[in-house]
Amino acid sequence: MALTKRMRAMLAKKPESEAPLPLAEAMAVLKGFPPTKFDQTVEIHLRLGIDPKQADQIIRGSIVLPHGIGKSKRVVVFARGNLAEDANAAGAEHVGSDDLAKKIKEGWTDFDVCIAAPDMMGLVGPLGKVLGPRGLMPSPRAGTVTADITRTVREYKAGKVEFRNDPTGIVHAVVGKVSFEAASLIDNARAFIDHIVSLQPSSVRGQFVKSISISCTMTPGVMVAA
Repeated sequence: MALTKRMRAMLAKKPESEAPLPLAEAMAVLKGFPPTKFDQTVEIHLRLGIDPKQADQIIRGSIVLPHGIGKSKRVVVFARGNLAEDANAAGAEHVGSDDLAKKIKEGWTDFDVCIAAPDMMGLVGPLGKVLGPRGLMPSPRAGTVTADITRTVREYKAGKVEFRNDPTGIVHAVVGKVSFEAASLIDNARAFIDHIVSLQPSSVRGQFVKSISISCTMTPGVMVAA
């Protein structure tokens, strides 16, 4: 396949060597690629030395990055009473119980995050067939089953990032927009890397983080020194 003019221009700016670069240098390369007509998302990818088939080696969680990700997420909350009031006050797009469950069961999934109060999981559980395949099922481990509704909704509205390793042992995440200042992107990426390192399972021996790369929506990847 012939390379486009833009792709040739990007490859010309990419270092000839595939040797990993310090994070600041790698980010400078990424921001130096020719711009697009939209504000590209900046992503980070960590290949981990885990066995994804082992339950105790799954890397999953969430993090609020220092500078957000440049996007406010659409949040729905399963709650009643005071917790429902808290969710509405914190800015959730939709708050409910049986009515919300019925709407989702009928196929509505026009949201990015689903949060549930602990006493609502009996109602939410049967929705797993709809929410699970879309990565929307509330989970205590991800922090989306919680009694602290106000804090959780506000964090996701600010761009809280969820992650889980894929079947090949790679963790992917968004760390901002290419329009962010380089220092902000570096802070976000470093915070994410440090958080992943802190989650190393005790059963993993040897090198935990095998490689790191960063990329934008429409750019080549740039290798980062771990």
